[in-house]
Amino acid sequence: MTPDTKLVTQLLQQWGSGNKEALDELMPVVYEQLRKLAANCLRSERPDHTLRATALVHEAYLRLVDSEVTFQDRVHFYAVSARVLRRILVDHAKTKNRQKRGGEFEKIPLDEALVVGPQADRGIIALDDALKRLAENDQRKSDLIELIFFGGLTYDETAEALKISPATVHRELSLAKAWLHREMAAGAA
Repeated sequence: MTPDTKLVTQLLQQWGSGNKEALDELMPVVYEQLRKLAANCLRSERPDHTLRATALVHEAYLRLVDSEVTFQDRVHFYAVSARVLRRILVDHAKTKNRQKRGGEFEKIPLDEALVVGPQADRGIIALDDALKRLAENDQRKSDLIELIFFGGLTYDETAEALKISPATVHRELSLAKAWLHREMAAGAA
């Protein structure tokens, strides 16, 4: 473990034990990584997206602080953060579509869901719906997609978070991507 990794884990444990000062120390240490996660999430959004990485991090911070989650370690913290960032983007897209389009969404293929452009809000919603269906069938594969693509975790970090081997991550990620592609292609038809 690097000193930063140990420090993050220690601060998370102290915060979980009720030490509120640990949270004040933790945020400057994890802020840049959270910004990278947010930027990764926004990379597939349209260029004129109203959320910016900084605003996304701040919203995630508020949700994380108010959560009842007891973080086990650094990887668990970033995994939960990735889930929170994804949820914020989906909520934002749903709100925007409700306001602009009366809540009507059209299904689009996975390839289009991940490209930048005016269809990006509908794409993130379609992808979120497909990930929910995947979670109903196989929660671990849904978690893999979320951690790697939304959370920006490496295969090793994802393996650690899910307590599986990196080889299993690679194998199951391939299956999950194929399932999502097929599911979203069928939904677009």
